[in-house]
Amino acid sequence: MKKILCVAGTRPEAIKMAPVILSLKKESWADVVVLATAQHREMLDQVLSIFGIVSDFDLDIMQEGQELTDLTARLLVAVDKVLKNEAPDIVLAQGDTTTVMTTSLACFYNKIPFGHVEAGLRTGDISNPFPEEMNRVVAGHLAALHFAPTESARENLLRENIDDTIVHVTGNTVIDALLVTARKDFDLGIELDESRKLILVTSHRRENFGEPMRESFAALRDLAERNSDVEILYPVHPNPNVTGPAREILGGHSRIHLVEPLGYPEFVQAMKQAYLIISDSGGVQEEAPALGKPVLVLREETERPEAVQAGVVRLVGTDKSLIISEAEKLLNDSHYYSSMAQGVSPYGDGKAAERIVSILRKYLAEMVNNAAC
Repeated sequence: MKKILCVAGTRPEAIKMAPVILSLKKESWADVVVLATAQHREMLDQVLSIFGIVSDFDLDIMQEGQELTDLTARLLVAVDKVLKNEAPDIVLAQGDTTTVMTTSLACFYNKIPFGHVEAGLRTGDISNPFPEEMNRVVAGHLAALHFAPTESARENLLRENIDDTIVHVTGNTVIDALLVTARKDFDLGIELDESRKLILVTSHRRENFGEPMRESFAALRDLAERNSDVEILYPVHPNPNVTGPAREILGGHSRIHLVEPLGYPEFVQAMKQAYLIISDSGGVQEEAPALGKPVLVLREETERPEAVQAGVVRLVGTDKSLIISEAEKLLNDSHYYSSMAQGVSPYGDGKAAERIVSILRKYLAEMVNNAAC
């Protein structure tokens, strides 16, 4: 048996790690241990529960108003303690959060191999997104195995002189989770007018806090006021930097629904019902194209260029006039809408977790053989 420690700290990490954890649990050779850092408490718990995953360790690290320096320090010490006690053969984590970066560093200090799920995403700007670009670069240079979602992500790693023998293109595990969940219909519990076009919104990224977020919210308000056939659904991230401006600018409009964060199945249902999506989320850029939904991205750059290149995602930043013009073009020009609603999925076929498990099996077997020599 080989002990594999799987780490998740936020909702997106849990969604993308769940297919890997569940696939590993089916393997007789794998002793799977799940560590929840709870960098985001409630939203992480929702997803783990949905997939029937129970954490073996829970760091409960989240604190209200936590600063990055303090969060990083607490995570590094807490993860290090688990690694020393558990002594896993390999550790897996997904993405670009502070949880992932500190896990990779703790593995490095303890000389434990680290496997990076969704490796190789890059914007090329260390400050954008902040701090995610730095987190994934650090994790990328400490990983023993890279599970790249696309060929483009693999090429990013090779340009950074990562050994090509440890970089594997697997597809993105978010598509595994999405395709299983999207087969079912779920009740949103929100009264929406089906005769109107639904715009689904997510906005929470740290680099957009302040004036950029206020600008994008003002665009959403204007969109609702200028287009009577539109309803907007915005599950508001609980961070006070988001909830304050959202309530101030978007509150009180009859066709703008500010709701609590949706569970993962309900959010997939909302994407299915949406006419278009306006978001600064990385995961939505991967998921929505697979459902045939156009996405306007509230960012200047993206580490997921494949969907942009395929014409199903557009970068609009937080410029009010550009957000409005691009959204209204999609609302009013059927040909333009059709060109973006292609149902193209550049990020995988739903079998990424299977590929990751197969690569892990081979890697761990080779470790045993090399140790015996």
